[in-house]
Amino acid sequence: MLYMRILPIVMVLFSLGLQACSNPSSSSPPVLADIHETTFAEQSIRAGNLGGLYISAGDNTPITLIVPGSGAVDLNGNIGANMRTNAYKYLAQQLAAKSVSSVRVDKRGLHSSAKAGNPNAVTVDIYAQDYRNWIDTIKQKTGAKCVYLLGHSEGGLMVSRAAIGRSDVCGLILVSAPGRPLGTVLREQIKSNPANFLIRKQAFAAITKLEAGEKVNTENMNPALLGLFRDSVQDYWISLMAVDPAQVAAQAKKKTLIVQGGNDFQVSVKDAELLAEATGGELVVLGKVNHILKMPQRIGAAI
Repeated sequence: MLYMRILPIVMVLFSLGLQACSNPSSSSPPVLADIHETTFAEQSIRAGNLGGLYISAGDNTPITLIVPGSGAVDLNGNIGANMRTNAYKYLAQQLAAKSVSSVRVDKRGLHSSAKAGNPNAVTVDIYAQDYRNWIDTIKQKTGAKCVYLLGHSEGGLMVSRAAIGRSDVCGLILVSAPGRPLGTVLREQIKSNPANFLIRKQAFAAITKLEAGEKVNTENMNPALLGLFRDSVQDYWISLMAVDPAQVAAQAKKKTLIVQGGNDFQVSVKDAELLAEATGGELVVLGKVNHILKMPQRIGAAI
């Protein structure tokens, strides 16, 4: 029987990534405090109607904007009561333990950013502008000259787009981030599950239509696909499918760290390799870590 716990080495790599952007020769990982012994005061911070939490690691410390992945995930890395990872919260605490400040945020329309707009009426560019606004707010409130952008999963694309043309982005950290267009990734995920055989043809046809910038008629769609292709998210899907994450990351022209779990069934090592190739960045693959920054452990290990 297995259960999941946060992997402290992930936090080490994140903080090393911040150092590597300014000192590529840095190679000796620091020792972090135990995650349950590390607590830092959190302050509410807002960029207009967008909400977040700020942890200060001290004056003149580097600062990282932590951008969440897809879905209704909150700024701690949780979705509702059934998926509580606290991955982003632990990440922020461990960065603070290594003298790195952070701001982790809720996406527009969700949680503390509920008043920022409809969470379904979004595009890649809308999200990117939100994170540019966060960069401006963080600089104004902390006095930082530049901000590191850390994007998890889909957030990797958003921070890459936000960084384009910004001289005040210190560097990018792309974690479990797709390196291929969404349509390609979706087809691979659907095909990899034998249970999807009967719906594969209809799903692929819907993906092809969205890639062409066209809406999909869901009236006669298999119920198993309605959640994925529901009308309310099709505009967003069209926006996502129109971009190649690796190309966007390359266009950012920033020093980049790519962190990928070897046990990630949503995003592959191939994606991470494409991001590294496109950016010339450093790639770190963690063998047992999954998509949500966790790894299996035997019973009896400390959570």
